Amino acid sequence: MSRKSDPDRKTEAERRLIAAAMTLAAEKGWRDLTLAEIAAAAEVSLADLYRHFPGKLALLRGLARLADGAVLAGPAPDMEERPHDRVFDVLMRRFDALEPYRAGLRVVWRELRGSPSAALCVAPQLPRSMAWMLEAAGLPGGGLAGMLKARGLAAVWLATLRVWFEDDSPDLARTMAALDANLRRAEEVWNSVSRPRRRATAAEAPAP
Repeated sequence: MSRKSDPDRKTEAERRLIAAAMTLAAEKGWRDLTLAEIAAAAEVSLADLYRHFPGKLALLRGLARLADGAVLAGPAPDMEERPHDRVFDVLMRRFDALEPYRAGLRVVWRELRGSPSAALCVAPQLPRSMAWMLEAAGLPGGGLAGMLKARGLAAVWLATLRVWFEDDSPDLARTMAALDANLRRAEEVWNSVSRPRRRATAAEAPAP
């Protein structure tokens, strides 16, 4: 029997800690949840918890990376499809990856909304995640344009997240409808911003 490598053990421990944190958050709330309680539920020492996640906000960032990794490990995008459809598929796969943690995340979301300082500590992770989601959809997530699109996609994600938390349909029909509508609105804004820039660039180009 092959022994697990150190990266495998690290990933397994992080998954266990994240799952324990979200289960406890759903049961007893997030704000008063202690690191010692999370470590005990995950059956790891406090020292091991500290090595993986030095705080509760680090656990949330770890969950975001876990979801990102699940999406990035999926199939390559079908470049024959429209960009809208590719991004839609990627974000729905991210919701699927977060499904086991939805009850806990709902509680975290509700409590962090009342704590601006905590929300600000977590916020920088979201545009980074969305830049990776663009890449997963076969779209550039780097550069100024990629950064702006990632921030716009973060707004789409947050708007859809609110619907997902309350969507009890088996096929996530409400979530899919909200995501489709939010993406279309974001695309309209992006196109209205980029169209004048393209016209200005064409006007400044030297005549042949």
